[in-house]
Amino acid sequence: MKKIYGFTIMILLLIVSQSTNAQKYKTSADTVRLNQELLTLKNDIAELTSKLTVAQNNLPNYHNKASNASSEAQSTALENSKQASKAIGGDVGDARRAEKRAKKALRGAKNARSADGKVKDEEKRIEKLTAEIQKKQEKLQSYEAMLQTIRMQAQ
Repeated sequence: MKKIYGFTIMILLLIVSQSTNAQKYKTSADTVRLNQELLTLKNDIAELTSKLTVAQNNLPNYHNKASNASSEAQSTALENSKQASKAIGGDVGDARRAEKRAKKALRGAKNARSADGKVKDEEKRIEKLTAEIQKKQEKLQSYEAMLQTIRMQAQ
């Protein structure tokens, strides 16, 4: 019975000490380093937020470029189809024009794929920046809680 009480008391002390030992900064002497960390985190968050804003502002431009490239590729492909049908019954010049238009249609399709890839890359970048900002903000909140704890202990 005495062993159970002793074990229970030891577990309770361990749990209480875990919460205080979990903090990276514990004493009032650590406030200088903690304030430096807070300043660094706030600057990082501001920088990431500005990058996110730029990326979000660029996204509509990428969407427009992708839709323009797609419509251009479709119109070029249609022209290519018309030229190819002329080349079937035409002479060598018609065949050469059809070949040029086919190459132009291929370039248009590549441009459309490239523009679509840029849109997807920008969306991934926005997601990555948002996640990084979220992590930094959580870390900032934990550091602010540590600072608050240190201030409470000093009083």
